[in-house]
Order: sequence, then structure tokens, then C-alpha cells
Amino acid sequence: MASRVKPIRALARQLLKLSVVDGVVSPERVAGVLAYLEKSRPANQVPVLKAYRRLIAVEIAKSEAIVEHAGPVTSQALDAIASDLSRKYGRRVTAIARPNPALLAGLRVHVGDDTYEASVAGQLSALAAAV
Repeated sequence: MASRVKPIRALARQLLKLSVVDGVVSPERVAGVLAYLEKSRPANQVPVLKAYRRLIAVEIAKSEAIVEHAGPVTSQALDAIASDLSRKYGRRVTAIARPNPALLAGLRVHVGDDTYEASVAGQLSALAAAV
């Protein structure tokens, strides 16, 4: 089983590399990769496509900062968050606002697997865990 999975993952990683330009997933490149796969029909096409889709989703998530907020957030604040995170990660990051009244106040920011917590709900949760 593991011997069949390795070539699938390797091909999916190669396709991902072809799809990323300057650290950002290029829709044009993705379309080109998909056209190539449709035309060439490699062995294990469905598992390769599934692995490629997962890798693309992870790569896109790395470039998006999901900013959860309880109250209003200005476009200037989103731009500042995007700018700071772009500098921190060394790639362009865009900020996307998502209301979340459960936070009570403050922000929670998700970039890929990273989460930055600056909300009242997060502070209360940390306090409850410490007690």
C-alpha cells in the first residue's frame, strides 16, 4: 500500500510546484495542470487529483488570514493585519473578515494551521483551563 501511495504523493507535489508562482497559487497554472491531467490520463488519476486538491487547499490556506471578529473591523485594520502577516510569513497574505459573536470582543486570526488569539472568549477559556 505504501509503495503505491509514494508515487501518487510525489506526482501531486510536483503538480503543486507547477501551480505556485511567487508563493501564490496561480489559477491559470492550476487550469493548465488540470488540462494536462485530462489529456495525459496518468495511472491512478483519481488519487492523484485528490492528493493535488488537498495540497492546493493547504497552499491557499497559507495565503489567507481568516479574521474572526465580534464587533466591526475596519478595512484599514484588515489591511494592517494582512501587511503584518505578509511580513511575518514572507509571502502575500490576504485578510478575510468573518463575524463571530461568540468571541464577545477582540479577534481570532487563522493562517493555515496557525491561530492568533486576541479575544475575550479566548482569554476566558485560558483562564478557565488554568484554574
